[in-house]
Amino acid sequence: MPDDTQPAPDSSRLQAAIGQTRPFASASQEALLGIVHTGSMIDRLISRYLVPFKISSAQYNVLRILRGAGPSGLPTLTIRCRMIDPNSAITRLVDKLEKAGLVSRSRAVEDRREVRCRITEKGLSLLQELDSIVSAHDDVLAPGLSASELRQLTQLLDRVRGILG
Repeated sequence: MPDDTQPAPDSSRLQAAIGQTRPFASASQEALLGIVHTGSMIDRLISRYLVPFKISSAQYNVLRILRGAGPSGLPTLTIRCRMIDPNSAITRLVDKLEKAGLVSRSRAVEDRREVRCRITEKGLSLLQELDSIVSAHDDVLAPGLSASELRQLTQLLDRVRGILG
């Protein structure tokens, strides 16, 4: 009797990684799952660097967005739109960052419904420390892909994002 728990010898690495024993329904399905799985692996890698600083990758993303916004800061909903994962609970993320003293927020004078967030000096200091740690790992793909392949990967991912919207 065949062992259904082991991938077939001609299966892809993705099939083995996710424990899928049957072939994918299509090349598109395999590519989409490959992108999602790879993104999750990258997020876990980044999260390992952030654990000692007690922030999540989503919180790190918010801090970087606010640093880029400068002293005027950004409305909460604009931050959410700029996030890598815009489905994150932005209010909860900002609550935690504010409690840690990494961001401040205030209501806009011209529109009291708008909450404007700004990175604090403490947040800037934390990012400065994290920049060197995270950038030391920016070349994680370099050993496996040439510069030309990395550019090609970037172009292909740009096309995928263009298709998706």
